[in-house]
Amino acid sequence: MRYFVTGATGLIGKRLVKKLLQRKGSVVYFLIRQASADKVVALREFCGVSAARLVPMWGDLTAKKLGLSGADIQQLKGQIDHVFHLAAVYDLEADADSQVAVNIDGTRNVVALAKAIDAGHFHHVSSIAAAGLYEGMFREDMFAEAENYEHPYFMSKHESEKIVRQECKLPWSVYRPAMVVGDSSTGEMDKIDGPYYFFKLIQRMRQLLPPWMPTIGLEGGRINIVPVDFVVDALATISHQKEITHKCYHLVDPVGYRVGDVLDIFSRAAHAPKMSLFVNAALLGFIPRSVTKGLMALAPVRRVRNAIMSDLGLPEDMLSFVNYPTRFDCRETLAALKGTGVVCPNLKDYAWRLWDYWERHLDPELHIDHSLRGTVAGKVVLVTGGSSGIGLAAAHKFAEAGAITLICGRDQDKLDAACAEARGRGYTFVAYAVDIADQPGCEAFVQQVTRDHGGVDFLINNAGRSIRRAIESSYDRFHDYERTMQLNYFGSLRVTTGFLPGMVAKHKGHVVNISSIGVLTNAPRFSAYVASKAALDAWTRCASSEFADQGVTFTTINMPLVRTPMIAPTGIYNNVPTLAPEEAADMIAQACIFKPVRVATRLGIFGQVLHALVPRVAQIVMNTTFRMFPDSSAAKGDKAAKPKLSAEAVALQQMMQGIHF
Repeated sequence: MRYFVTGATGLIGKRLVKKLLQRKGSVVYFLIRQASADKVVALREFCGVSAARLVPMWGDLTAKKLGLSGADIQQLKGQIDHVFHLAAVYDLEADADSQVAVNIDGTRNVVALAKAIDAGHFHHVSSIAAAGLYEGMFREDMFAEAENYEHPYFMSKHESEKIVRQECKLPWSVYRPAMVVGDSSTGEMDKIDGPYYFFKLIQRMRQLLPPWMPTIGLEGGRINIVPVDFVVDALATISHQKEITHKCYHLVDPVGYRVGDVLDIFSRAAHAPKMSLFVNAALLGFIPRSVTKGLMALAPVRRVRNAIMSDLGLPEDMLSFVNYPTRFDCRETLAALKGTGVVCPNLKDYAWRLWDYWERHLDPELHIDHSLRGTVAGKVVLVTGGSSGIGLAAAHKFAEAGAITLICGRDQDKLDAACAEARGRGYTFVAYAVDIADQPGCEAFVQQVTRDHGGVDFLINNAGRSIRRAIESSYDRFHDYERTMQLNYFGSLRVTTGFLPGMVAKHKGHVVNISSIGVLTNAPRFSAYVASKAALDAWTRCASSEFADQGVTFTTINMPLVRTPMIAPTGIYNNVPTLAPEEAADMIAQACIFKPVRVATRLGIFGQVLHALVPRVAQIVMNTTFRMFPDSSAAKGDKAAKPKLSAEAVALQQMMQGIHF
């Protein structure tokens, strides 16, 4: 057998070519552009055959008779038993002109060539998209009944099939594969398409929620998915049978699923939360199109939609097909494949392979440098309070990653010691002695950094002070609230607002504000500290909104308890599980790499949810811990006394890692 194939290097094409070449004595001629010459060797290696059995024909699908020379056409004339036309644009995001040029004009050119070389049979690989958005069951003998195919992709697939049906004078057969995914045995796929667009959403759910947590899914319309190996096996089998002329075959899954079922199958494959409750997307149909169109005309609505779609990696038109209304009959296909051993596998059996291959090879984030060096190398990073504790650990990480690392603090001796430690590790810090709670000194500091370094690219607002003292012990210590606010809130604002104009001018910059888990849990005995951090959190939320279109981003880290000099005066923390400064520095590094709006532990989020849903219960819980853990001796003014903890208190502090008592 001798074959001529278009689209031979594509996902389906290369596998079909390999399958055809397994037939004894077969030779495959395939169309390829000169610009893709490097694919010839790769295809021969994939098929494991010599150049004599796999012959490139240099041309272009969009040219008349595919741009083949007269000598090429003469070589092929009367020699080709089967023409397989697979080349097409399979992309919802492709522009209409390219889809018309390739899918419609290209098909007409292949049909003309097949006639010119007197081919034996023309096999056109169409798509279920040729049916448009037909309401109901679309049979294999239906074509003109297609409806609602105004979308460029649907229209081009319908019109290209029409060309075969009306203009091809040779015996022809049409095959309409469903949505083609990777190989059911290996998961191999060459691009993101169809259900793969939702994989990023499933991955985000897995990252945020435990797998046992039930979630709400979208039911939507029916979606038909088939693995590429089934499509290839069915094509190779049916195309060599008798009595297939002028027939159409639906290469679809006889089972079929709703969109929600498909998402749930892939969620299980990804070990993401199970979708236990489904909302029928058809309910959205009650909204008049005029209202939807009017909303989309509003710039803020478009920006929100575009941001969500972009963040999830969904093409703009994807949601238009969530309520896909068409089902596909496949009786002709089942009859043709009966007894051949070719059957469509169940999606539930191979979904895990598709997910695994996507996460290892196709996840867009695999191609993004997520290392700290890739993020901050050569950039100016300022860490306030960088002479000790969390700030010093973070400064070491940035310097090791190649950043121009600036640290500031009040104590020159500590700054000198930090710089000496950095030199001992093979890099340097640039240190500035400044009290950011002092406005004139802070202003001079910002001006100096701007002169020396042209501003900063990353600002880590880490400098702060903490006071652990009950309100009833603070009636005569109002200065505790003032000095905490001066440093934790106003100090951070002075530094941030000092560098913001430079960030806006460069249209880039990231600010990381070190807050506290206490802001989420409303920890007792920390009213001064939590209030100052809560103020910073609120300011950051406002700033994030104002600078969202200026290239400047903000991250708030609700840091759990960290083993630093700041908590040393509180003796009961000696037995409390805490983070090491290096672990806290890792959180800061991740905030700079991924730039999330907030970084918080699950325990902190749980505390926030508890206060939001059942505030009275939350108050009782926190009051119990407040009474269980006494003030420190320093807070009481008695340095000699040592606080005594009950057995219940010791057990609780071991359970609640990182919570301030």
